[in-house]
Amino acid sequence: MNYFRTALLLAALTALFMGVGFLIGGQSGMMIALVIAAAMNVFSYWNSDKMVLSMHHAQEVDERSAPELYGMVRQLAANAQMPMPKVYIINNPQPNAFATGRNPQNAAVAATTGLLDTLTREEVAGVMAHELAHIKNHDTLIMTLTATIAGAISMLGNFAFFFGGNRENNNGFGVIGTIVAMIVAPLAAMLVQMAISRTREYAADRLGAEICGQPMWLASALAKIAGSVQHIHNPDAERSPATAHMFIINPLSGERMDNLFSTHPNTDNRINALRQLQQEMGGGRGPSGPAGGGFRPQAPASHTGSDRAGPWGGSRASGGPAATPDRGAAGRPASGPTGPWG
Repeated sequence: MNYFRTALLLAALTALFMGVGFLIGGQSGMMIALVIAAAMNVFSYWNSDKMVLSMHHAQEVDERSAPELYGMVRQLAANAQMPMPKVYIINNPQPNAFATGRNPQNAAVAATTGLLDTLTREEVAGVMAHELAHIKNHDTLIMTLTATIAGAISMLGNFAFFFGGNRENNNGFGVIGTIVAMIVAPLAAMLVQMAISRTREYAADRLGAEICGQPMWLASALAKIAGSVQHIHNPDAERSPATAHMFIINPLSGERMDNLFSTHPNTDNRINALRQLQQEMGGGRGPSGPAGGGFRPQAPASHTGSDRAGPWGGSRASGGPAATPDRGAAGRPASGPTGPWG
């Protein structure tokens, strides 16, 4: 998806926001919505990343508190020839991840403890490379702005439920306008939001695979994550559904239908595209990424005792799901370490 089309979609969201304001309060409501939309865009440009991280209770980590994850992201960022982003961990058993930030110089990547518990080092590297690709492509600003505006449209829809039926409302649409503001506008916002997100996922998959040099690392990770989100609840995502499109896999459901109502492309389609990319890259070996150097995940530091710290910091005995068998993209057992990286 090119930036012109993305700009049109963002303009459509803003126009929809103004339209809802008109349905609720007539011309004065539309002008108020325009002012609010402009203020929200300015505010979101500077603060949307902090808002999203706060919504999901993400905790920032560094080289000392999460040496393996932090070192992995730093190595991948160097391979992609981009600044080192901030690194966050979300204490949530659902394996997932997202990136946010207004530009590569002010960006962050976040991974759940479920992702780090379930995936191998190679698969985590594939996921982190995908998120860095979003940052490098400047997707993160668009996606966080979209989440903010779509959430505001839904909020206005709730506002219309309480005030749209006021007889003093001079918009001329009455009950019909209220219904549109309550139901149709949030649905339209969701469709625009999905249109922005879905094509960007394919682009990030491709660039992420090039950054780490192994498309099947990401393909295997996508298969595992898609299988897990169907039965592992993510309460923070349920409370903030407008941010669902930011995750590598839709955290609200394990939806696999590639239709207008899916926030993400079909997982099998993404895996097939990565397999094709692997063939183009000669099996995923050799020089890779913009920097031309292959990525090799570092072996974990040795730990002793049953209560050893994971690569993200914290105690392994203090929570988090048990490691699951490592299976490849096709569901077959794969060799290599499982669980918290060894």
